[in-house]
Amino acid sequence: MARIAGVTLPMHKRLEVALTSIYGIGPTRAKQILATSGVSGDIRIKDLSEDDANTIRTIVEKDYRVEGELRREVLGNVKRLKEIKSYRGDRHTKRLPLRGQRTKTNSRTLRGNVRQTMGSGKRKLEKT
Repeated sequence: MARIAGVTLPMHKRLEVALTSIYGIGPTRAKQILATSGVSGDIRIKDLSEDDANTIRTIVEKDYRVEGELRREVLGNVKRLKEIKSYRGDRHTKRLPLRGQRTKTNSRTLRGNVRQTMGSGKRKLEKT
C-alpha cells in the first residue's frame, strides 16, 4: 500500500496513472516525476518497491505543491477575488461560469440542471 502526500494510491493501476489521483498532479507532471526519480511508469503500485515509493514521495513533497497546501492556495485566490469585488469574484459568488462561456444553453452543472420548456410537460389524454 503506497501512500504519497496523504493519498493511498490505487493498487492495481499503473504508477503513471495512479499518481494522477493526487490533487495537483496530472499526466504531464506524473511523467516529470517519474523521469526525475528514474522509476518506470509501467509498473503497478502493488509491485512498487519501498525504495522507489520513498524516492517518489520525497520528490513530490519537496518539489511540488499538492493536496491540502494547493487547495488552500486556490481557495485563498478565490476568496481574494471575491473580496476585491472583481468580475471573476462576482461570478464565483453567483456560481456562474467565469471565463466567458455562454449561459443561455450551457453551464447546467454550475446552475443546476434547470430546464424550462413551454407548457407543463403533461400530455393531453385522447378520447377513445
